[in-house]
Amino acid sequence: MSALSGRLTLIVRLSSVLLAAVLLVGALDMSVGAAGKPRARDLGVPFDGTPGQFNAITDVKGVEVGHTTLISGSGALKVGQGPVRTGVTAIFPRGRDSVDPVFAGWFALNGNGEMTGTTWVHESGFLEGPVMITNTHSVGIVRDAVIAWRMKKPPDPDGYYWSLPVVAETYDGYLNDVNGFHVKQADVFHALDSAHGGPVEEGNVGGGTGMICSEFKGGIGTSSRVLAPKYGGYTVGVLVQCNTGQRNQLTIAGVPVGREIPGAPVWDDDVGSIIVVVATDAPLIPTQLDRIARRVSLGLARTGSFSGNGSGDIFIAFSTANAGAADVGSVRHIDMLPNDSLNSLFLATVQATQEAIVNALVAAETMTGIDNHTVQALPHDRLRAALKKYNRLAQ
Repeated sequence: MSALSGRLTLIVRLSSVLLAAVLLVGALDMSVGAAGKPRARDLGVPFDGTPGQFNAITDVKGVEVGHTTLISGSGALKVGQGPVRTGVTAIFPRGRDSVDPVFAGWFALNGNGEMTGTTWVHESGFLEGPVMITNTHSVGIVRDAVIAWRMKKPPDPDGYYWSLPVVAETYDGYLNDVNGFHVKQADVFHALDSAHGGPVEEGNVGGGTGMICSEFKGGIGTSSRVLAPKYGGYTVGVLVQCNTGQRNQLTIAGVPVGREIPGAPVWDDDVGSIIVVVATDAPLIPTQLDRIARRVSLGLARTGSFSGNGSGDIFIAFSTANAGAADVGSVRHIDMLPNDSLNSLFLATVQATQEAIVNALVAAETMTGIDNHTVQALPHDRLRAALKKYNRLAQ
């Protein structure tokens, strides 16, 4: 048996036929996830604001998302062998074939975490490649693999090519052999090469595979908002890798869900981390995108998080407007909204962040990992019962 086969790694790949079917389903019903599973709205969770077609970050034209999901082994932890419950997620602002940077900004609500490349984002105002999300101890391999992947692409016409990839992390060591370094270059390449638009896989996928949210099973979640025409009709999309929060603080639609659904503690504290990526097609400049990134904090707070000392809560926002703004050789003319027009975008960011976190909880499934550690999924029936008790059930 080869080393690769010996890993018994499950890598989630969508065939072209399946992807076409998924896109069709998403076009017919934005509330159904990429795997056909119910999402928060299907369970009657009420949210404010109008979502886009897929209720996903990919509602922002050009944005593509890809995952590699690694699941293998069971039982006692054997470092380097498993069990493995991890992966990597890639988010492209303009699709995987574009080399056109986007204006971007970022914000760290609490810095017990990592997002590489952000010093250059702050300095230059540009995001020059994909945003990658993985586990804490795989940041290095993912960063290097992105550079290797980009070097396989045609170089720019001036022959100058370098890269400071943006790679973020949250810790999955409660379920995953995090010190076994199971994310490999090929896994990163797969996440990059399989990125697509349309419905986005949520829950136990990609970088979110082994994550925990408010002591329930967490992972990847996404949502979007479309502004009314009087506010420009712009789209805001959010994707989260949720691995933070304390059960007794979990709030959904104003309901103290965590207290209504008690259970065995996992962390019993607000620790773990959350990475949030915000995309918009509104014409914003970097200082405005810094402000958008800061508003993620308010969406996180709506779910009960107080951003504890042990949590790395790091957010990045980018705009797909102003194509060619980074081109060299001449003065660039750009569009921007006035600051007085940002309130609707701030609100959309808060709303989409809140829903993306709840979508991650709803999509995630119970998982058993190293040393038979088990994290239960948020039970859908008990969530509905809690919402009904407080007269917040939408259907």
